[in-house]
Amino acid sequence: DEQVVGGDALAAPGLVVPPGGAAPPAVTATTWLVADLDSGAVLGACGPHVYGTPASTQKLLLAATMLSRLDPRQVAVATRADLDIEPGSSAVGLLVGGRYAVETLWLGLLLQSGNDAANMLARLGAGSARAGVAAMNAEARRLGARQTRAVTPSGLDGPGQFTSAYDLALIARACFADERFRRYALTERAQIPAQPALKKGGFQIQNENQLIYRYPGALGGKTGFTELARHSYVGAAQRGGRRLVVTLLGAEARPVRGWQQGAQLLDWGFSLPRGASVGRLVEPGELDAAKAEPAPAP
Repeated sequence: DEQVVGGDALAAPGLVVPPGGAAPPAVTATTWLVADLDSGAVLGACGPHVYGTPASTQKLLLAATMLSRLDPRQVAVATRADLDIEPGSSAVGLLVGGRYAVETLWLGLLLQSGNDAANMLARLGAGSARAGVAAMNAEARRLGARQTRAVTPSGLDGPGQFTSAYDLALIARACFADERFRRYALTERAQIPAQPALKKGGFQIQNENQLIYRYPGALGGKTGFTELARHSYVGAAQRGGRRLVVTLLGAEARPVRGWQQGAQLLDWGFSLPRGASVGRLVEPGELDAAKAEPAPAP
């Protein structure tokens, strides 16, 4: 049963926190989870297995799936299909026929939440954007994220697309295990190169994740917003030899924004004693291995 992945206590639809600790901050997020990136201990959560809508935090699943498949130095040409995104949605500003290094695309994805970069990375990693989404779903399954189903590479809303605060933590843990992801997530600005053949100049992009500028020890993360999903957020930080990750879904931006709610929950997590836990993040492949084991003889 998906609801008990990581421990029976995590099946709760509401708040689950260690006994005796301080109460977590009140946030507008519908669901959230705080976990230790290294040990995998879940320190506390609210509705960790309640289904939600990822918005652009889905780009972390794209990263977990494609980072190891693509050479960051590879240069590729953007197609019209790569740029087929919802009007008004976030884009880096790639040009049809423009030539871009894979590393530039990752920076465009993670700093500016470029939906054009997401489509292009999914295509480059799997042959087509559709195959890229299939690969993302296979990776979610491998990670144990059984409540996650991608329909778009970018997290733009699609019918039947969902995730949970618990699954996002599994996906974020896989991302932060990758040195390149850690570097990209902390990059403050990057240059999108000029395209002389198209007579277009280059320009600079900035990291939209305020945590990296304003939270001591921040490791980075990913913001998300669509009208349907509302605000989603993933953030990680280190303090006192501990690395924690927070995931939240369905938040409103008032009284404080998604990243600030994440920061408050991280502060709370760091305030808990080291042994505190209400469950754990499963390891990649663990659920498949458990299913493959023969049942014990009666």
